[in-house]
Amino acid sequence: MIQHLYVHIPFCPKVCPYCSFYKEASDRNKTQAFLDAVLSEADGYAGNIRPVTIFFGGGTPTALSSVQLRDLITGLRSRLDFSALEEFTIEMNPATVSLEKARGLRDLGVNRVSMGVQSWDEGLLKTLGRVHTAGQAERSYGILREAGFDNVNLDLIFGVPGQTRSQWDESLRRTIALAPDHISAYCLTYEEDTEYFLRLNRGEYRQDENLDVDLFETTIDTLEGAGYTQYEISNYARPGRECRHNLAYWLGSEYAGLGPSAFSTLGAVRRKNVSDTAAYIAAIGQGRSAADFTEPLDEKTRTSEHIAFALRTSVGVDKNLVSAEAAAPFVSNGLLTEQGGRWRLTRKGKLLADSVAEAFV
Repeated sequence: MIQHLYVHIPFCPKVCPYCSFYKEASDRNKTQAFLDAVLSEADGYAGNIRPVTIFFGGGTPTALSSVQLRDLITGLRSRLDFSALEEFTIEMNPATVSLEKARGLRDLGVNRVSMGVQSWDEGLLKTLGRVHTAGQAERSYGILREAGFDNVNLDLIFGVPGQTRSQWDESLRRTIALAPDHISAYCLTYEEDTEYFLRLNRGEYRQDENLDVDLFETTIDTLEGAGYTQYEISNYARPGRECRHNLAYWLGSEYAGLGPSAFSTLGAVRRKNVSDTAAYIAAIGQGRSAADFTEPLDEKTRTSEHIAFALRTSVGVDKNLVSAEAAAPFVSNGLLTEQGGRWRLTRKGKLLADSVAEAFV
């Protein structure tokens, strides 16, 4: 039985220049057909999913209206067995939060919100192409608490072009002052097919790896000093507030994905839906699979991927999956340590997590 469900909602009020996730500008003419397609795709999983976690990502899921979100959630609930559901997360843009929508989502069973603040600096918000202001983000956070959400994550980004150490310190300070239950702090990456990538290649932006390392270490010290545990490279939580859905990904659980560009990993097969909303709607409407990519996963591949992702978490990897001989170079260089029968990255190792992971893939 599949225990984890992801739903990709691609619509955004505005397409941010750094974002590499599949998204498109909100389109009223396409929205109802999209919702119908998602529910039709869900029909194919009836009897095979009893979700413990659900995650609505995007895009901006709350670009949908309150009525559309209600229809989508009630439609899923009528098709799938929600009896075991424990964590239901929805991503929100601060510009799309209202008390009516927040209360409506809470009444529909959503119990966790991940809000993309990214920065508390007005200038950096403009650089990032965000449609909200810092004041609006603070008000939206208050609305979520008023609506009864007691599990809220705030997303932040460091390594933004032009960002200073003092600006990042202030973002951390303002975030901690709000006392969210979870904080995600990501280093900006210049992904292909984004405006930022093009600007980097044109020399308009440059990466400062030394500053990125400094900001990363500052983040660890500041957030752990405020009572948050770094349970994954970019994620910090109050005790018991770790994102169970994302942990399921990182620790190798099966999951189903609905919507354009959504991945599913089921048994020994991984597939990805087409990254085109119109094509996705057409495929589902014609009774075809919306997947445009499928790959078999043999045991070696699954084990390698499990090691690479689990090493990013505080859980680490069972020492029986990585021989002492293979780990030895990383142990001697202070990147890996063995604790309680598990290999875990050291603080130094966290700075080079991708390089360590590549050695086992």
